[in-house]
Amino acid sequence: MLADFLARSAYQMGKTPLLPIFAASLGASGAFLGLIVSVSTITGLVLKPLIGILSDRWGRRVWLLVGAGFFAFMPFLYRFIQSPEQLLLIRLVHGLATAIYGPVTLAYVAELSRRDRGRAAETEPSIAEDIGWFQMARSGGYILGPALAGWLLLSLDAAAVFTIIGIISCAVFLPILRLPEARPAKRRKFKPILQHIRQAIGDGGRTPAVWLTGGLEAVTFIALYTLKVFLPLYALEAGVSVALVGLYFSFNEAAHVLGKPFCGRLSDRWGYLPAITLGMLILAAALPLVRLLDQGLLFLAPAVLMGLAQALIFPAAIALVSDRISAENLGAGMGLIGMLQNFGKVAGPVFGGMAIMTLGYDATLVGLSALLLIGALTIWSLFTPRKRIKASH
Repeated sequence: MLADFLARSAYQMGKTPLLPIFAASLGASGAFLGLIVSVSTITGLVLKPLIGILSDRWGRRVWLLVGAGFFAFMPFLYRFIQSPEQLLLIRLVHGLATAIYGPVTLAYVAELSRRDRGRAAETEPSIAEDIGWFQMARSGGYILGPALAGWLLLSLDAAAVFTIIGIISCAVFLPILRLPEARPAKRRKFKPILQHIRQAIGDGGRTPAVWLTGGLEAVTFIALYTLKVFLPLYALEAGVSVALVGLYFSFNEAAHVLGKPFCGRLSDRWGYLPAITLGMLILAAALPLVRLLDQGLLFLAPAVLMGLAQALIFPAAIALVSDRISAENLGAGMGLIGMLQNFGKVAGPVFGGMAIMTLGYDATLVGLSALLLIGALTIWSLFTPRKRIKASH
């Protein structure tokens, strides 16, 4: 939790609201600005399944150290960027940090949860709750990062803030070096690496929970990342302080972080699919309320609702995949669902940028809300009757 909190706090400082403003100052706009903000997730879109598989094969700890290296060293390069194209390239490489940490940390925690459940088989499952507790660290970084970046931007330029991000990220090595492997050391026989990769991807691809939850989360991330990229610019056009925009995202993540353990426990009891669908419906209702930007404290209401929606969706989705995929391919499953999440992160800002240029901010928000509502209701009607998809208790 400490490692993830430090890494995510620093990384989020560099994303919202710093990165869109930095990209705009270099001359980026519209869909290309959306591509700059989302391009780091393309790395994860391609590599997350592979990294998850390799962590199944070689262990989680070595990959956590590699990821910490990318978190720590890449921010120092932003000072030398002079064009939108250079920024695009740096963001692509910087995405290796989260491409590694995404599947590997979740597989690490899910492995601990499985091991503890094996020792106490009479207890009810708690995978979503455990994931919720762990993800409090990530959400805590999302709370601190935007607020700290907004405050620093009041007195420093973007390049100086990126240097501070690099210094903070170097501290990630301290807790990582103290972590043991989640699994006991065993002499395991693996197939040749290419054959192992094909077998693991095949196992994940044949698991319906991976595609179901990944599809739901992709739709969710399309809406969330469109908002993260373009809300700072929307606020500037409306004459709202950048610091207030950082506060908006901090309130959003505060609701998210405080709700995760409780919502995870509800997911373990209700079933993971109902919790995911309820979260999407809440998100669909809250998204159009972002138009209250100039209404003072009312502007923070949709931030809280969206945070609670995410608290319902994300722990339940990870728990559903963990519960359905084999222990030997747990990292692969986390990588596959991360790949589908990243698709939503990439598609959201790019298509959102084009929609905003064509339709305007207000119509785009309403359209994204309708997309979430239709997706939730359609998938719910198709998959609810199939009892085998519900989490087994």
